[in-house]
Amino acid sequence: MAEKEHYDCIIIGAGAAGLMCAMTAGQRGRRVMILEKSNKVGKKILMSGGGHCNFTNLYSEPEHYLSNNPHFCKSAFSRYTQWDFIELVNKHGIAYHEKTHRDNDGNEIQKGQLFCNESAKQIVAMLLDECQKVGVEIRTRCEIESVECDHGFHLNTNIGDLHCDSLVVASGGLSIPTLGGSGFGYELAQQYGMTVLEKRAGLVPFTLSGALKEMSERLSGLSVHVELSCGQQSFNEDMLFTHRGLSGPAVLQLSSYWHAGESISINLLPGIDAIELLKVAKQQQGKSLLRSILLKYLPKKLVLECESLWWVEEKDTAIAEMSDAKLEEIAILFSNWVIKPSGTEGYRTAEVTLGGVDTDDLSSKTMESKTRPKLYFIGEVVDVTGHLGGHNFQWAWSSGFVAGENV
Repeated sequence: MAEKEHYDCIIIGAGAAGLMCAMTAGQRGRRVMILEKSNKVGKKILMSGGGHCNFTNLYSEPEHYLSNNPHFCKSAFSRYTQWDFIELVNKHGIAYHEKTHRDNDGNEIQKGQLFCNESAKQIVAMLLDECQKVGVEIRTRCEIESVECDHGFHLNTNIGDLHCDSLVVASGGLSIPTLGGSGFGYELAQQYGMTVLEKRAGLVPFTLSGALKEMSERLSGLSVHVELSCGQQSFNEDMLFTHRGLSGPAVLQLSSYWHAGESISINLLPGIDAIELLKVAKQQQGKSLLRSILLKYLPKKLVLECESLWWVEEKDTAIAEMSDAKLEEIAILFSNWVIKPSGTEGYRTAEVTLGGVDTDDLSSKTMESKTRPKLYFIGEVVDVTGHLGGHNFQWAWSSGFVAGENV
């Protein structure tokens, strides 16, 4: 490679945001290079959605995102929507479907989550095809040693010295370091006088300790539809017991709102008035045991664990012989089981990094830094984090697009 090879735009990171930015800039005739430190591009895309890539959501709206400035994402979403990305997917003939969820009664629920029918590899291939058409160059296994700024940007790397007019940081966050997560983008932002807000793991399983952990170990692999709450935030989705604690969509969603030391509330019977349920059962099925009543609504293993926790002395007592006060106490526990997680599994398994580059230091229309012209930040490195279900990919597409339109 020639010394100080010049590009109109260099993008750091060949993930969803970086690839979208590159193809968009390339379509405008820009000479673009992507630098990727790992051995292949789109690693997070490839592993997402169980290998089927939940590439967007039909309901990607600002209310599904967390940010210190909840209005920041609106401009990018208005310029490049989920429908724009779906049009691209259709253009490439990629078959997809909307995932169907089921509640405890077996009712189908659809939440706008779109997945490839075949493989996430199709999304990566689509993006690479679009990049190739417009001459985007991609270098993997590239380590950036330093970035300097003087009449453009000078990058000292293990593949040589590079120079560009515009530099785009799409290096992701700290989540899943085995897929390339790092703090590089945050350090670069600070190098140019930008604020980086407090970071923490999001969309991540909870860990439990003591007797709760032992119970979760016994129930490991069991999934149940719950309403999970913390403060004013609640999610009505599946919860999965694991060897370490709690996971599943409801837990991942709530983890983005949870802070260390806070308790969470689990409603094991969402949509059901538990007190009324037990009161009616006492009148109409008086000879039955309480566990028999509950087995119609919850898995046997879970009911038996709750029995040993909450009514072990009455486990062989007919419901008609149990006091109203005791039944009400048990009903409240099923509707509002308050526990305190010991923590989360951290960045090792987190799907996203909350916090990051302060949106106050970026233009919402272009993603350009307010402290250093021609420096852009897109995707996960920015303080915009979506809910589970394709929302984070849509932020990557939208933020990558608007930067690509302006570099």
